[in-house]
Amino acid sequence: MSANKIGAKRIGIIGAGQLAQMLAQAGETLGIEFAFVAPEKDACAAPYGKLFVYPYLDPKAEEALGSWSDLITYEFESIPVSLVEALEAKMAVHPSSNALTLASDRLNEKTMFNQQGIETAQFTTVDSLSDLEAAAEKVGLPAILKTRRDGYDGKGQVVIREENQLAAAWETLSPVACILESMVSFKREVSIIASRNLDGEIAFYPLAENYHREGILRLSLSLQNDPKQQEAEQIIRKVMEQIGYVGTMAVELFDLGDKLAANELSPRVHNSGHWSMDGTIASQFKNHLLAITNQPLQDTSVQNATAMINLIGSIPDKKLVAAIPNAVLYDYGKKPKPGRKVGHINLTADGNNDENFIPNVIKLLNMVGQQELVGELLKSNFYNHKK
Repeated sequence: MSANKIGAKRIGIIGAGQLAQMLAQAGETLGIEFAFVAPEKDACAAPYGKLFVYPYLDPKAEEALGSWSDLITYEFESIPVSLVEALEAKMAVHPSSNALTLASDRLNEKTMFNQQGIETAQFTTVDSLSDLEAAAEKVGLPAILKTRRDGYDGKGQVVIREENQLAAAWETLSPVACILESMVSFKREVSIIASRNLDGEIAFYPLAENYHREGILRLSLSLQNDPKQQEAEQIIRKVMEQIGYVGTMAVELFDLGDKLAANELSPRVHNSGHWSMDGTIASQFKNHLLAITNQPLQDTSVQNATAMINLIGSIPDKKLVAAIPNAVLYDYGKKPKPGRKVGHINLTADGNNDENFIPNVIKLLNMVGQQELVGELLKSNFYNHKK
């Protein structure tokens, strides 16, 4: 396909990390060219398009990307809203600056959820130590102090269990604006991903069950016919339609047993949806591109159960991974570094009765140093359903 309905043959992406890389890879079959703007000269998306190396607030970033592109998107929410607004004044940008404003500030995000009748943890704003002391009285302890902006992968947050920890917690994150959230007692963490095009068509992906360590996603499991699927779809539909969202979005959710509560949204393709690259006909990346170019969205149903294992810090022995049937390793080409997402492995089951699927997930978890997740996985509803 060499063109699309709105004629966008060149898509500019703000950011040039692994999400931009995977978007460009998905666009190869759609006849789309890509350019990226980012301050890093060694950005991992660079081999897949044209890279403009500028700080995001440099006027040259806006000029270069805007003059080259037919359409703009972005790969993460920690970018200046002002850059998106400036580009939006001249051309189509999806998702919009409104979506970015909501998702890049935890107060805006949670307020929006509540206004839509979507449950969240109890929260209140914190701008000083005295605010934090008052918030702890209101919300109760234990609780989590989080920066309103720029927190991801466990960064920008402190768990507070006792009153005598308040001053140290504030000292850790101050002087930036924060919120204090109550701790939520949940049965599992899940996420719903959906894509919505300009015509308002929405394609929902099956829920993923997610496992985190140190605030970083380690394992996602695609869920077929999950009883919470419809409720999750209603939540993300409300959000998308309320803000006129265009593109792929993720909403992370707490399963409280009787209902779901929203944790946060991401106005972009999401780590917990990487399993879709091998587990569905159309990945979250392909449907994002189809959505922002206003084309019909493609099939999102699960073909076979799929596990996604994040590779944090380093890439394992590729020969060992290749020896496991139906395992695919994605190397982002990033320098190894503690805490850095450098790749992921997708493992698909061979049909619905694949007795080797869970054992192979366990092999991979052990291979990448995630032994502590094995016990948690074996206790999960996912495992007991697959037995």
